Amino acid sequence: MINNPTKFLFLLTLMGGTLISTSANSWFGAWMGLEINLLSFIPLMTNSKNLFSTEASLKYFLVQALASATLLFSVILGSLLINPSLTTSSTSTSLNILISSSLLLKMGAAPFHFWFPGVMEGLNWINGLMLLTWQKIAPLMLVSYTLKMDIFFSMIIIISVIIGSLGGLNQTSIRKILAYSSINHLGWLLAAMAVSESIWGVYFITYSFLSFAIIFMVNAFKLMHVNQIFSLNTINPINKFAFFITLLSLGGLPPFLGFMPKWLVIQNMVALGNLFTITLMVVTTLMTLFYYLRTTFSAFMLTYTEILWNTPSSTNNFTYNFSLFLSILSTLGLLIISVIYSAL
Repeated sequence: MINNPTKFLFLLTLMGGTLISTSANSWFGAWMGLEINLLSFIPLMTNSKNLFSTEASLKYFLVQALASATLLFSVILGSLLINPSLTTSSTSTSLNILISSSLLLKMGAAPFHFWFPGVMEGLNWINGLMLLTWQKIAPLMLVSYTLKMDIFFSMIIIISVIIGSLGGLNQTSIRKILAYSSINHLGWLLAAMAVSESIWGVYFITYSFLSFAIIFMVNAFKLMHVNQIFSLNTINPINKFAFFITLLSLGGLPPFLGFMPKWLVIQNMVALGNLFTITLMVVTTLMTLFYYLRTTFSAFMLTYTEILWNTPSSTNNFTYNFSLFLSILSTLGLLIISVIYSAL
């Protein structure tokens, strides 16, 4: 991508659009940044080698245009009916819900998630990583201006974690599994945002790191479906172990790094008295761990194959070493952070 000057330009404007949205002091400026971000991401999605990229880019454009139009309509209606200043404190509850719904549609949170797995399936891994991480920053920042832990957002959080956990149960595509996992994590992100701005920042950074670690490995070994992971040990058995450790860390299994932000959210939600919501979130996250563990057991115990000769030596390969380093960070991250925190 960096060698292509056109894509590099679109990448810069994509980042610029996000920065404009997050630093805007009016809803119109935020909308303008979202539009710049959208029109920069569409050319990056197109890929002549992928037959599904055209369908994915068209679907993404239509959904994002609908969300942008709804957002613009909401803030203009709010300024005409209530107050010329486009501040969320002066808007009514219905307009607040309308603005929040348009932003939730932009990031793909349930029940506005219908486009997300299909678009994710049509992207290559680098664009998929951008859709899972960077493209959520601006909508999440804007949602934080309107977020109140009322019935609406409680229902959004509960529906997101339920659909994110149930949707991935019958999937064999790694892209769709990561898409439904992202919907589940969006529910946790919204709950973290309702608790504290610093906690949702920690959660988002941890989620982005783990997503990068997983997508780096599947992109390096050209994996698309779960059954291809089963034969990953023909490259190197340790790579398979590193991949599944990172996957379990993304699911939030306690010894690993991915458990830390979930731990913070659980602790603060219990302190605020949101026991019903956090109980549902924990139970549904256990369901996501179920299909991660099901894949892990199948890969390690049921379909274990190893070539006895002509096995390529990849111990000196950069891809092997870097993926192993990322896996070590995700495995020992919680221990390292605990040691640093206790030392401070």
